Amino acid sequence: MNSALIPNLDLRQENVALPLRIDNPNTSAVPGRHTHSLVILDNRELDRQCLAQCMAAQKADLQILAFGSIEEWKQKRDEYPPLSAILLNVGGKKIDEPTVSEQIRKLSSEFASTPLIVLADSDDFGQIVRALEYGAKGFIPASVSVSVCMELIALSVAGGIFVPASALFAMRHLLDSSNSTARPLSGIFTDRQVEVVEALRRGKANKIIAYELNLRESTVKVHVRNIMKKVKATNRTEVVFKLNDLFLSGSSPASSLC
Repeated sequence: MNSALIPNLDLRQENVALPLRIDNPNTSAVPGRHTHSLVILDNRELDRQCLAQCMAAQKADLQILAFGSIEEWKQKRDEYPPLSAILLNVGGKKIDEPTVSEQIRKLSSEFASTPLIVLADSDDFGQIVRALEYGAKGFIPASVSVSVCMELIALSVAGGIFVPASALFAMRHLLDSSNSTARPLSGIFTDRQVEVVEALRRGKANKIIAYELNLRESTVKVHVRNIMKKVKATNRTEVVFKLNDLFLSGSSPASSLC
């Protein structure tokens, strides 16, 4: 009787363990089924291994790799499928901490064609803006489920940029503040540039801005270029992020834009 029960018990244990099996200390995988890989970077070994196992159970066609640093991955990169994305788990650290901000900048620069997604305990709007400003292609709060996290990573791989809904609500609050423009923009932009800035923050195209402000489109383009120079931005999206960060912090233009 016991000999008949023991094999059944072992089979049940094997079936439960198989989807979460770790082939080596740095990877969660089912061999021979992966065409791409996702690297989780987290210097906390228990955290990264737990996350890797959970993700591997959700995404059978993607090899989930967990490392303490990108240098560890580089030493074994030839053993794994091509890299699809990098998930940097900063935990409770602040994005503007020097070590974190430098890591984001370095990774986003070195892996320009591979989306870098930040996973963090916080969903603070200012932290999200800074992460994207430093080069991240997405910001995922730790409050989401593993399945949602995997979907958001897939969005970034497809070329999208994800930010939490809380960030959009914070941005809307800023846009709805009737007297928010004068305070942070006073002394840095001309009156006409302030009007263009407000239009840019609302996502309006140059043609619409020109129509609403009774300007030539070429004149609007000149204003946009001058605004970009003043906030040291390289494109319209970066202008919006920097201006919204300025509005949120309430800092003086000189200290925030230098």
